[in-house]
Amino acid sequence: MNAQTNLWLIRHAPVDGPRGVIHGPDAPADLGNAAAFTALKARLPANAFAVCSPARRTRETAEKLGLDPVEQTEFREQDFGAWTGRRHDDLVRELGAAYHEFWKSPASNRPPGGESFVDQIARASAGLALLPTGDAVLVVHSGTVRAVLAIALDLAPEQALRFVIDPLSLTRVDRLENGWRVVAVNALMCRSNH
Repeated sequence: MNAQTNLWLIRHAPVDGPRGVIHGPDAPADLGNAAAFTALKARLPANAFAVCSPARRTRETAEKLGLDPVEQTEFREQDFGAWTGRRHDDLVRELGAAYHEFWKSPASNRPPGGESFVDQIARASAGLALLPTGDAVLVVHSGTVRAVLAIALDLAPEQALRFVIDPLSLTRVDRLENGWRVVAVNALMCRSNH
């Protein structure tokens, strides 16, 4: 019996909203890049188990790809607590040194009322344990993709935060019976006009 799970990790489409904001789960996706959706959809396996986070932008992206995903809270983005919905520039002005201090160790620090990237890795690990064998398409967030890469490559959280994960990019990771295989990271099917 083959116990392999092939993960097709897709970062959601860009947020349809202001830049420089720590967006909450209700932020909508900008679904306007038809060429990127077409190219990405062509790369996905047929009849794969589909998952998204509870965030609106992941569900909208998945549906635009023709998927009918199951929402799984373990794959939600890192919770930035009291900073959610706020602009980074406003937080810098308001918090000054305390905000800068957070970003010196972003993997282990927690925003007020939020969680750390280390917490997110633990959640993603629990979510991976729930996936069936075979092909699984996960429409998730950049932090979730980085968390899976940290698990697959046995990286320190600080190292996993170095990965760039663009909107509508594909990262392919296989969970094998005795380990992991990384096939591709941050593959862009089509350049965005945005």
